[in-house]
Amino acid sequence: MVQAVCFDFDYTLADCTDSIVDGFVYGMTALGWPAPSREAVRNTVGYLLEDSYTMLTGDQDPQRRARFRALFSEVALERQRSETVFFPGAWELLHRLKERGIKVAIVSTKRGDTIQIILDRLNAADAVDLVIGSADVKRHKPDPEGLLAAMERLGVRPEDTLFCGDTILDAGAAQNAGCRFAAVLLGTTPAEAFAAFPTEHISPDLWDLAAWLEG
Repeated sequence: MVQAVCFDFDYTLADCTDSIVDGFVYGMTALGWPAPSREAVRNTVGYLLEDSYTMLTGDQDPQRRARFRALFSEVALERQRSETVFFPGAWELLHRLKERGIKVAIVSTKRGDTIQIILDRLNAADAVDLVIGSADVKRHKPDPEGLLAAMERLGVRPEDTLFCGDTILDAGAAQNAGCRFAAVLLGTTPAEAFAAFPTEHISPDLWDLAAWLEG
């Protein structure tokens, strides 16, 4: 069906909600803002941290945005690396793709080194050929820079590449990169939000995505 499958990470393959929420609460309250609700934070997952901060506060000051990242990392960084879990079916999906000779990449706004540590801990690093994180690009989704870099390094064409993600940022990145897209409904974005994008499949979970890919 495809030669390569690229995945977003948070709310597509994995869940680290508790550490992310605690990092937001700590960072925002330290900067004088009210503690955000869990659902408010969840709705920003997938955006660059600094942009999530601005979405929740309206504050666009570059220094405070950078300070928020530092504060967030004090609480959340090591916890994400040690507490993140795969969604059911993620480990099996990644390894099945590898067995079939399909190249696998992760393209995320999360730190690439954090993703790699998580993959190592969850015994999935051998199933992933490439990780592109927030520090590896200058422009973030829906800009296609990360996906284009992944396809170039994997040696595959856009028409032979599928990107799987849970947000309209992911759908937009796939559209802008010219590759195919499948939505995964494990985050906060409803299925109808993907109607504005050329979406080949919408999966309620990773078992469904795996079955569709096998088909």
